[in-house]
Amino acid sequence: MKRKITYTFIYIILTIAAFVSVFPFYWMIVGSTNQSIDVNKGKLTFGTHFLTNFKNLVNNYNLGEVLWNSFQVSFFVVIFSLIVSSMAGYGFAMYKSKGHNYIYGAVLLTMMIPFAALMVPVFKLMTFFNLIDSLWGVILPMIPSVFLIFFFRQNFQQYPKEIIMAARVDGASELRIFFSIVMPSMKATYAAGAIYSFLTSWNAYMQPLVIIQSQKKRTMALFIANLASGYQPDFGLVMTAVVIATLPTLILFFTLQKHFVQGVLGSVKQ
Repeated sequence: MKRKITYTFIYIILTIAAFVSVFPFYWMIVGSTNQSIDVNKGKLTFGTHFLTNFKNLVNNYNLGEVLWNSFQVSFFVVIFSLIVSSMAGYGFAMYKSKGHNYIYGAVLLTMMIPFAALMVPVFKLMTFFNLIDSLWGVILPMIPSVFLIFFFRQNFQQYPKEIIMAARVDGASELRIFFSIVMPSMKATYAAGAIYSFLTSWNAYMQPLVIIQSQKKRTMALFIANLASGYQPDFGLVMTAVVIATLPTLILFFTLQKHFVQGVLGSVKQ
């Protein structure tokens, strides 16, 4: 009897948690199908204005340009962040020295620094390199990722050292070992890292807000924020834009879901 009550209580808690998690997505999709006045009234049923909202969004705003800017930022951040972070994680996992743990600990401590504390230094640095109002001014500061360094290090610690030693005996250089042997055999780890890097760069708001100044260089996050910050925002348009912005992340996640789970489990085992 006690076990049955316990299971019932657990199911109730999980049901509530699932509802709280799913409801914002449901409300977002429902809002995109209704007029702004209906969204303001809290209407929770599907409407018939999705195509109207979508047409108004495309006709009144340069949505294609905004999406292209976001794709450029996310693409280059993912590529360079995976290379830089995986090489750093590989180095921390494979090469040991007297001050190795202290350096790694210092790197991890930087995760505690909020971006708000780095806004002025980043702005000054991008100004020095003449990258203000440039997509590269958004991309470059987002490439180093302490979390990804930690993530790759945890996975590389499980990598068989015998394979690396055998490659060294055969005369392979360290770079060739990394790019030709290690990287191709860690596809799941890189897929998980790619999803994380894409999500953080695609949804980034503060970094573009600090660097981007012109309308032509806006990313999707800035575009949605501008839509919602008007005197009388059209919430139907806002919800439609949010739905469009969510689609790439959902497609990427479900495409690489299997590899993502494998990569995360490989890190957790440590």
